[in-house]
Amino acid sequence: MVRAGMPISDAFAQIEHQPNIYDVVHVKYFDEEPLKLDFVISFPDHGFHLRFDPWSQRLRLIEIFDVKRLQLRYATSLIGGPSTLATFVSVYALFGPTFPGIYDKERGMYTLFYPGLSFAFPIPSQYTNFFNNGEVADLPLEFPDGTTPVTCRVSIYDSSTDSKVGVGSLMDKAVIPALPAGSLYMEEVHAKLGEELWLTTGGQHIPFGASPQDIWTELGRPCGIHQKQVDQMVIHSASDLRPRTTLCGDYFYNYFSRGIDILFDGQTHKIKKFVLHTNFPGHSDFNSYMKCNFVIYDAEGAQQPGNTSKNCITPRTKWEQVKEILGDCGRAAIQTQGSMNNPFGSTFVYGYQNIAFEVMKNGYIATVTLFQS
Repeated sequence: MVRAGMPISDAFAQIEHQPNIYDVVHVKYFDEEPLKLDFVISFPDHGFHLRFDPWSQRLRLIEIFDVKRLQLRYATSLIGGPSTLATFVSVYALFGPTFPGIYDKERGMYTLFYPGLSFAFPIPSQYTNFFNNGEVADLPLEFPDGTTPVTCRVSIYDSSTDSKVGVGSLMDKAVIPALPAGSLYMEEVHAKLGEELWLTTGGQHIPFGASPQDIWTELGRPCGIHQKQVDQMVIHSASDLRPRTTLCGDYFYNYFSRGIDILFDGQTHKIKKFVLHTNFPGHSDFNSYMKCNFVIYDAEGAQQPGNTSKNCITPRTKWEQVKEILGDCGRAAIQTQGSMNNPFGSTFVYGYQNIAFEVMKNGYIATVTLFQS
């Protein structure tokens, strides 16, 4: 079931479980500025889009752009689809009277609004004299020639606000519903360099050196556990004098639903690294993790909830801004994600004391790795 506010990962899970129904799926995003425009999952064979807020990655709008392809059900009644035209008369008969809609003269479009639902009707040019541009207007059930307008777009969104959502600029008014109280989704994860993570919703403090038992107590069972095979940054660690054979015994606890990996030392079984994921599209790990809403402070930053000063690093922070905060760190190591055939190309890893950034070609952070120098 698709619902307003659902995370994009839930939508992908439903698509993967029904490949015979959703065999053609397009994912659209603005590669250069992924936080500027919606993430869109499009179903061209079914005539609808799912629009996700780019910051929270939660569904804010279902947009049906081909009503003839998708049949809608309201209670026991059907509307739209290849055999039932979604006319103004049928919409009005099914959903009942409502306040007058809005006419957009530039687009020649009349939009009728119900709570969490709107219908857009194209108006033939010869009948535009029925309306005044931008003003609330009544639409007659039939035009003088006996025809009635047919819906061309349907918008479905959260009904908890009074926003009028429709085509054009009205589309931007669809907001995502509030998260339930106590939800862990998009909780702020504060990082104090070289010391600990602080998860603000549950109040857990997870320091470097904590044991697997500590993590089970604080975060519960991990989503996955896997052995660390290769340390691709070991050639940059001249201070690590351990024999090479001991470097592959480390293991990860994966918390995919929190966007966090925790690396334990295979000898001491103590935390040695945290990896925080931004889940941006255009990265090979996209949709493997939910987004980690981290807040990382510089050495002088105060660690308080909601305090995101200009010296804080968050998933919004681009690489050029990181350098302004932490200074230049020199040349990057190239990360190929383990395959030269990665369709998204390589990323760049920049290291500082206690922290390393994996940066995509668009300048946004893909992952942050925290460690103790």
